[in-house]
Amino acid sequence: MMEDHINRMSIIDVVKWDASPNVLAWKYPSSELSTWTQLIVSESQEAILLKEGQFVGPFAPGRHTLSSENYPILATIYKIPFGRSPFTAEVWFVQKVYTLDVKWGTVTPIQIEDPKYNLMLPVSAFGQYGLQIENSRMFLSKLVGTLPAFTVKTIQSHFKGIIMTLVKDTIAKYLLEKHVSILQISARLSELSGYIEGVLVEMLAEYGVKVCNFCVESVSTDDSDPAVARLKRALAERAEMNIIGFNYHEKRSFDVMETAVGNEGAGGVQSSVLGAGMGMALGMGLGQTVGDQASRLSPRIDTGAGMRVCSKCGATNQSDARFCCNCGQMLVLPKQFCPGCGMEVPPDARFCTHCGNSIV
Repeated sequence: MMEDHINRMSIIDVVKWDASPNVLAWKYPSSELSTWTQLIVSESQEAILLKEGQFVGPFAPGRHTLSSENYPILATIYKIPFGRSPFTAEVWFVQKVYTLDVKWGTVTPIQIEDPKYNLMLPVSAFGQYGLQIENSRMFLSKLVGTLPAFTVKTIQSHFKGIIMTLVKDTIAKYLLEKHVSILQISARLSELSGYIEGVLVEMLAEYGVKVCNFCVESVSTDDSDPAVARLKRALAERAEMNIIGFNYHEKRSFDVMETAVGNEGAGGVQSSVLGAGMGMALGMGLGQTVGDQASRLSPRIDTGAGMRVCSKCGATNQSDARFCCNCGQMLVLPKQFCPGCGMEVPPDARFCTHCGNSIV
């Protein structure tokens, strides 16, 4: 009797799992079971028996005796008789709690076309999400293989390609639908997160995995990239022009004129270039006469070496020139004196500024 008791005790196994924090699914190391095996499932766990692709379970939290009497399906699937009998099967334990801090991110920038400025820009995105194994059977049937356990890192690595492809496509689609520049996306991260989560939930449901709290923490561009640097420089320049009241065409016209006047060289060459700049300004609809443009610019332009700028046509003349070499306009008017008091008065004055005597 004692020997029989010892034999009976030796074939009664206890199968349980003391779950680790970062392990989502774990396979019991031995597959040698019996119909007296005690399967103990803790709270927030499920257990499943697996043999040759066939499942028994899931087993809910509690103590379960794996007898064909309690579970007739064991006899059907594993072909074991009623009563005490050995059989082999894998026992998988699945963690059912939420894991909330699964990180995701781009290893290298992804190229996305900015729908507002039609430029290909390198974009980096980072964030995190939570997941839960919702359907244990589906999860194991899709992902179970030679691994003895599925950790958060394993799941993260497995879904990395899926998530990166989805993030790239979804961000591009979101930007196109909302007509938002990548440079403005930081103000819409909450909306973008929900947009991506809606697509990701449906996709990972095929693996028995439930996704929650998908979060896009940052979407950024590489400032050292030439396309990004060029775009940001153009936007900064536009903002500056808006502040001072210029538009792009007006600024380009003034740039041409100032460059032409500032160049060293012969007056005739400078005159032709400046004249071209004036013509451009008129063509852009500035609504000003060439003489007015030159008059306003001349006080602000450093012509260098005492060069004289004609107030009529804008041509640059030598410092000692009295008449414009381009249009003949007098550059230096002769001095004028009052016939009454003899004091010098402005060349175009009609009355003396000192005694009031008529000059004409």
